[in-house]
Amino acid sequence: MLLTGAEIICECLVEQGVDTVFGYPGGAALNTYDALYKYSDKINHILTAHEQGASHAADGYARSTGKTGVVITTSGPGATNIVTGLATANIDSIPMVAITGNVTTDQLGRDSFQEVDIVNIVKPVTKASFLVENVEDLADTLRKAFVLAQDGRKGPVLVDVPKDVTANKTEFNPIEPKKPDLFEIKNPEHVRIVQEMIKNAKRPMIYAGGGILSGNASLEFTAFAELIDAPVCCSLMGLGCIPASHPLCIGNIGMHGGYETGKITAECDLMISCGARFSDRVAGDRQKFGEQAKIVQLEIDEKEINKNVKVDEYILGDIKEILIALTAGLEQQNHPEWIAKIEEWKHHFDGNKLPESEYPLPQEILQAVNEIKNDNDIIATDVGQHQMWVAQYSKIEKDKTLLTSGGMGTMGYGMGAAIGAQCAHPEKRVFLITGDGSFHMNLNELVTMKSYNLPVVIVVMNNTVLGMVRQWQKLFYENRFSQTDPHRATDFVALAGAFGIDGLRITKKEDINPVLQQAFDLKKPVVVDCRISPDVNVLPMIPPGKTINEIVTEM
Repeated sequence: MLLTGAEIICECLVEQGVDTVFGYPGGAALNTYDALYKYSDKINHILTAHEQGASHAADGYARSTGKTGVVITTSGPGATNIVTGLATANIDSIPMVAITGNVTTDQLGRDSFQEVDIVNIVKPVTKASFLVENVEDLADTLRKAFVLAQDGRKGPVLVDVPKDVTANKTEFNPIEPKKPDLFEIKNPEHVRIVQEMIKNAKRPMIYAGGGILSGNASLEFTAFAELIDAPVCCSLMGLGCIPASHPLCIGNIGMHGGYETGKITAECDLMISCGARFSDRVAGDRQKFGEQAKIVQLEIDEKEINKNVKVDEYILGDIKEILIALTAGLEQQNHPEWIAKIEEWKHHFDGNKLPESEYPLPQEILQAVNEIKNDNDIIATDVGQHQMWVAQYSKIEKDKTLLTSGGMGTMGYGMGAAIGAQCAHPEKRVFLITGDGSFHMNLNELVTMKSYNLPVVIVVMNNTVLGMVRQWQKLFYENRFSQTDPHRATDFVALAGAFGIDGLRITKKEDINPVLQQAFDLKKPVVVDCRISPDVNVLPMIPPGKTINEIVTEM
């Protein structure tokens, strides 16, 4: 059938099983948006307040479903406004396709109005980027983008489509969408070697990363951990790969992990990294990290092998296939003394009480959220102290129910991510845990939540300061609080009202449970302003470049 390029974009989206896209129209994308109007019975378009919000929404949609998120924008600033979203998705391996408009092909390279070379701008933060200069190439390019986004180590792909390409016509022939090839184990002979290492280990541990969730391998991973009887220490991105209530789930690892996860890392004799990249927030001192242990890396991306930490053995392939192969023929392992020792470490700081405070404490607020939400409900976060408190105190029982910017640390990510997740899962509830600093960055997306009546519960940990940076200034800069006490007078309850959203406030401990329950019961978007102390800190903390031996437990 003879179709315009804009219609081909819509047909390809339908062909790929896309039912929801996020975006913002503009001149160079007018043809595409005209086609979306005609396809509105098949493709649901969510209009955000800003393109950055749209990119984070596509990310949140992808993280919470495993599907490819789609963002559509116009040229120039419309395209550059999604760069942060693409970078966020790229470092966390989130499958996305961005479709941007551009000036007509005869105007490319002339500094035309709202022209930008977005294809080259995003090359460092995408798996691939394409400029389509002929309508005949459009369908194949889009199909290639969707395959690439999900192939191997997942990530974002951008397709830039000039306006005349969306107007021109060509024959379109629908095809069955091509699935990514199965990423087979590249060195299967190493499976037996790793199995022998597991059999010989007396104190094994698993360092679990986001690759387990990306590879849809949570069930296989939990079975593997149980079979080898190894404690599981999760990176921020790995939380949820094994239920928080599982006896082998020890918790978050790294800079703000528990004392017990640090001790496990320092005293294990076998460390198995599953879909993790040994980032600086986990392996502070990379020379000493796990130096006493044999280290095995299970990884899909060959570039990650030995990149940050030297390993003794590795298996390269799809994480699900690796875990199945390792489990086959391996008998049940048991390490009762090792597990008992870890139980002792868990209680090392039992004598430390919660700090005395006239303010509600973040720990108490998150405990109330744990009690109110269902296991299948979703928590999205921004970045800062509140993000680390979520990692420490939120009970993540199901995979793909924690959405957070791990590698990029993008303040302002959470609003868009919450929108994307709530659109993907109308049957679930989404909690956005944010801080007043992060919330200020993308609070304009409150209008999106209201416009689509998305029942997100927004919990603002409002300490009136830029808490995480301020905490570092306490520790490392002799209390010189440069630009971390901004004296903003924003009334978040009044602000919510300006957007037509309910606003509630927690000012004392007695407010926590009834106010959060009220927010949940409203079943519509609501902002909860939680007035916490500016002096509450995220502890314990291993300073950058240090080890568990230098852990900070009080300030």
